[in-house]
Amino acid sequence: MHGIVAAALAAPWEGARAHSRYLRDLLSARPEVGEWLAEHAGQPLGKELMSDFLASAAASTDEQIKRALRQLRQRIMAVLIVRDLAGAAPLGEVVETMTDLADVVTNFALDHFHRQLAAQFGEPLDNDGQPQRLLVIGMGKLGGRELNVSSDVDYIFVYPQEGQTAGPGRRLDNYEFFLRLGKRLVAALGELTEHGLVFRVDMRLRPNGDSGPLVGSLGSLENYFIAQGREWERYAWIKARVMNDGANLQPQWVSALHAIARPFVFRKYLDYGAINAMRGLHAQIRREVARKDMADHIKLGPGGIREIEFVAQVFQLIRGGRDPVLQVRPTLEVLRLLAERRLMPADTAAELATAYDFLRRLEHRLQYVNDAQTHRLPAADDERRLIAASLGFTDWPTFAAALDAQRATVSRHFEGVFSEPAEGHHPLAAIWDGLASGDEACERLSGLGFAQPAALLDRLRAFRQSGRYQQLPASNRERLDALGPRLIDAAAATATPDATWQRGLDFLDTISRRGAYLALLQQYPQALSKLADLVGSSSWAADYLTRHPILLDELLDARIFEVAPDWHGFRAELRTRLAQHQGDTEREMDILREAHHAQVFHLLAQDIAGLHTVEHLADRLSELADIMVQATLDLCWEKLRLRHPHPDEPPRFAVIAYGKLGGKELGFASDLDLVYLHDDPEPGAGELYARLGQRMSTWMSTQTPAGMLFEVDLRLRPNGDSGMLVCPIDAFRRYQLGQAWVWEHQALTRARYCAGHPALGEQFEAIRVEILRQPRDPDKLRDEVLAMRRRMLDEHGSRSEEWFDLKHDRGGLIDVEFIVQYLILGHAHRHARLCGNLGNIALLGIAAELGLIPGDLAGSARDAYREFRRLQHVLRLNAGRRARVERASLSQWIAPVLALWDLVFAAR
Repeated sequence: MHGIVAAALAAPWEGARAHSRYLRDLLSARPEVGEWLAEHAGQPLGKELMSDFLASAAASTDEQIKRALRQLRQRIMAVLIVRDLAGAAPLGEVVETMTDLADVVTNFALDHFHRQLAAQFGEPLDNDGQPQRLLVIGMGKLGGRELNVSSDVDYIFVYPQEGQTAGPGRRLDNYEFFLRLGKRLVAALGELTEHGLVFRVDMRLRPNGDSGPLVGSLGSLENYFIAQGREWERYAWIKARVMNDGANLQPQWVSALHAIARPFVFRKYLDYGAINAMRGLHAQIRREVARKDMADHIKLGPGGIREIEFVAQVFQLIRGGRDPVLQVRPTLEVLRLLAERRLMPADTAAELATAYDFLRRLEHRLQYVNDAQTHRLPAADDERRLIAASLGFTDWPTFAAALDAQRATVSRHFEGVFSEPAEGHHPLAAIWDGLASGDEACERLSGLGFAQPAALLDRLRAFRQSGRYQQLPASNRERLDALGPRLIDAAAATATPDATWQRGLDFLDTISRRGAYLALLQQYPQALSKLADLVGSSSWAADYLTRHPILLDELLDARIFEVAPDWHGFRAELRTRLAQHQGDTEREMDILREAHHAQVFHLLAQDIAGLHTVEHLADRLSELADIMVQATLDLCWEKLRLRHPHPDEPPRFAVIAYGKLGGKELGFASDLDLVYLHDDPEPGAGELYARLGQRMSTWMSTQTPAGMLFEVDLRLRPNGDSGMLVCPIDAFRRYQLGQAWVWEHQALTRARYCAGHPALGEQFEAIRVEILRQPRDPDKLRDEVLAMRRRMLDEHGSRSEEWFDLKHDRGGLIDVEFIVQYLILGHAHRHARLCGNLGNIALLGIAAELGLIPGDLAGSARDAYREFRRLQHVLRLNAGRRARVERASLSQWIAPVLALWDLVFAAR
């Protein structure tokens, strides 16, 4: 036997023995550990091996249980020391093995002592008379499955429900039963015996800490979270993990615990207030570090492990409620997700991950020496040499330089996230606070570029004296008062200071009761600057942001100015978010709105920055609308499909877009003109699809807490409001061939399939082309088109010689559209190219190529149409829905449209 052990203690083992006094003493005192080491050091250790060891120990008494648990830990530690120091075990293997060890020994002891107590007092029963088990919640690194080698274990003990045990003799209240069980479990793991201990057990993270009961029910935990839960406890509970397995696992109670803890930890909104809370917690830790002279502490000191954890976890607290993917526990996994979701620069995440790996491996080497829970760098030269060599460095100074570099990197990134927002007295604070005299304030504001400083001061005075401002929570008012002077400063830097200030103050007023949004603007000054630029450039943008303040977060998104859309990625992310809330109709509707609003906001910011032409912007908005209509269809069908004889097949249903969406000319505030078709021979299909169509329209147009998706107009369907909500495709064709008015055929020129069954979309397109290519009497067609144009002009024209309505007046947008529609309906029977849904600009060019209109006049009309759309877009961003301009300024654009109109509609 001794020969085997001696042969096994080759060079890697000798290096580990030289490094670890604990390992030397262990192998000397317990040769059997050496035998086990020789057998198992060649590969990673798993739970099955650990469980087999405990089973083979055949322990039955408490003392035998304690001995077996400690013997297992000794063996696991020996293998990890050897494998890690030999470079055979990466950090992930070490922390996973230690976590597995904690899970195995905890469950083994928990089951033993539960059965022991149940044999004496009976099973503790829940309200339904069913036995229940104690939930052991691992916290900290144990919960995150990243336990270090000499760590203590942080537990919280929770039992499901109050009640009594079911014993035939003496009964216990469930509290008393689980209290005894918890005490026995703590002693089994943490009591120091001749074989050492398994883990030091720390129960201080339980509700009310050391002064609280050792165990508590789920109900008491929920009440504690609601009434007393503190910010630092939210941070701690991020990593909370129920350790129960095997006979100890009762999934329904694990789910019940998650349902209680999740809303406490993760808010539904973007919780930027968490930055301030965690900054305060870290400041407290740093004061303690300074007081105890712990600058060389690699966990709590500057640039230490805790700072990396804080960076990762603050993003989880801020966003985890809205993005459940971030509700993971391991620090490295969080960093990877933050980079993947572009919430953190990839370089930053990589540097933090590298530093984390370095510091955690150093942590283990410090602890291997004496199996001690230490994070302090050694002072003795010989110990320093050992530590440096174990990490591959030739000497301590070289190692120390590398360590300093890693800690400096961590500190830099930590300060980037947690640095205090600009404090101190802002130069404009006296104006905001009303302390500057009227003349002095007006002079200062005039110097900053404000045209109406007195009006600004009047508005500011009214704002600060309002009941809404006076009744704000003190913390909100403090944040608002810090932001106010900076808003004046930011507004002064824009091209329209007065308008920017007015709109910006309206926005601050809207969010004044939402501390998280105020915290975001206070924490990120660049967001306030971007906000000022945005609202100053467009009143519509200001109104949109005021209606949807959740979009404020998008100002921090590095992707906001990426012009090329990633629609594939957007669809995938939308599907993922929706899948996480499957069956929750309200949340699904809100997710659709939030996703759509965020994309619209990106496009809006890009548009204001001049990154899009009107045509490109309309294409993007139309593509986005198509995606949202399809997503709405999918969600609504999922709730109805079981009523269909073939529920696993896609619905034979299609959404046809007309108007702006059909022509891919959608604007920011455009309604959707839709027609629903189906081609399903199954009995009752029409009624089912009518419900689908109605539900889709409701889903899109309903006002929810997240706003509205789209206004939906269904009046272009056959027979309008009196027609079927969802039309069979054969009936649609018959109507178009025999009953439709000319104006309905005009509308058909811009119609297209946008969502639903692709084959049905192809059928619709074939019918559309068939209808458009019908030969028509030119005179009758001309008369019908002209009559419709006169009606529209009478209803909507400006009737002004001074002002020109870009859309409705003669020589404007509708004239161009009617010219194109008339050319299609009059000539498509001879020229199939005219049937393409290519947009008015392209179709004017095709008509010229076909010789239907002069090329030069077509070119001028195309330019005019482009200019009218640009002006209409600009005006709608600032002046509401009516787009009117001085007529004289547009004469060069109006004239060619009128000339083309006269040419096309001249009597033949």
